[in-house]
Amino acid sequence: MLLHGVFPPITTPFYPDGNLYLKKLETNVEHYSKTPVAGIVALGSTGEAILLSDQEQRDVLKVTREAAAANKVLIAGTGDESALSTLKLTEYAAELGYDVALVRTPYYFKRQMQPANIMAFYRTVADRSPLPVMIYSVPPFTGYDMPAELVIELADHPNIIGIKESSGDVEKVRRMVEGTRHAKRTATVTETFDVVTPRMLNAASQGNGQGGELVPVGALTGASNPSSSAVSVIGGLKTRQKEVGFQVLVGAAQKLQPSLQVGAVGAILAFADVAPTACYEIYAAWKEGDIELARLKQVRITKAAQQVVSEFGIPGVKHAMDFNGYFGGPVRLPLLPLTLDHKAEVEQLMADIRN
Repeated sequence: MLLHGVFPPITTPFYPDGNLYLKKLETNVEHYSKTPVAGIVALGSTGEAILLSDQEQRDVLKVTREAAAANKVLIAGTGDESALSTLKLTEYAAELGYDVALVRTPYYFKRQMQPANIMAFYRTVADRSPLPVMIYSVPPFTGYDMPAELVIELADHPNIIGIKESSGDVEKVRRMVEGTRHAKRTATVTETFDVVTPRMLNAASQGNGQGGELVPVGALTGASNPSSSAVSVIGGLKTRQKEVGFQVLVGAAQKLQPSLQVGAVGAILAFADVAPTACYEIYAAWKEGDIELARLKQVRITKAAQQVVSEFGIPGVKHAMDFNGYFGGPVRLPLLPLTLDHKAEVEQLMADIRN
C-alpha cells in the first residue's frame, strides 16, 4: 500500500467535563479531508489514545471512518502492551474498513523489551493481523528507542509495510532506508500514481456493479503492439502496480525536509493537525525536485513545529488548532491546558501559518 505524503494524527475532542465530543471529531475529519493530506491517522499519540477506554477508542475509530473522504488512506493506531489486545483492536479497525494498523512498540516492561521480545511481538501481530502493519517507534513518549537493526530485520515480514519513526534522528532514518532496500514490495496505484487501497477498490467495484479484469496497457492506449504490463480495471477504476519497498515515514515536522532527502517517503505529523497545507507544501516541493523551495517551506514552520508540538505537547497542538480554525478544545487529565502566557506564545508562533 502506498503511504507517501503527509498524514495528520488527529486529536480527540473532549467536552469540558472530559467526555468525548464526537460531533467535533466528525467536523475535524471532514475539514482534513478537504486538504491535500494523503490520509488520516486515528488513535495516535496526539489523539491521547493512551487515555481512552476500549469503548472510546472504538467510538473514535468508527466516527473517523464514517467522516473521512473515500480517497484518504485510513490508518488506525491499534498498538497496546500485549499482542492479544493489539490484535483485537486491529480486527475491529479492519471490520470498519481501515487500511493500515499503526502499532507502537510495547514499553511498560522496559528491561524485558529486548530485541527477541520486540521481534516476537511484531511478528505475531503481523502474522495474524487482517491489516498491513506499520511499526510505530516513538521514544519521546515510550522511552524505548527501537534500534534501526531491528527495524531492518522486521522489514522482511510481508505484512509489515513500513514504520513511523518519531525519534527525530535523521541519521537513523537514513540507516533504516538504506538497510531495508532489499525488501521488495509493490503497491496498487491509479494510472496517475495516486493511492488505491482494497477499500477503495471494493467501493469502485460495488459502485459500478462489476468486477475487475486485467487489460494490457497497450490495449488501453490503442497501441498495435500491447505492452506486457497490465492495468487492472475495477469498476471503471484503472490501476497499476508501483514498486514502493519498505516505507519509512517520520514524525518530527521540524525534520521533514532533511528526512525526505535521506529517503523517507512521508510523515505522520502532529503539526499537520494544526497546519496540514503548510506541511504538505514541504512534501510537494520535495516531490517536484525543488529542493530549495522545500527548504524554504521547512524554515517557515520549523520554529513553530518545535515549540508548539515538542515543547507544549498536546495542549499546545489543541490550542493552535483552535487558533487555526479546527476544534482543539480541552485535553484530558493528567494533561493540563496551557497558561495564558503560553497560549499567547502559540498564537504568535502561528500568526503566519494560518491554513
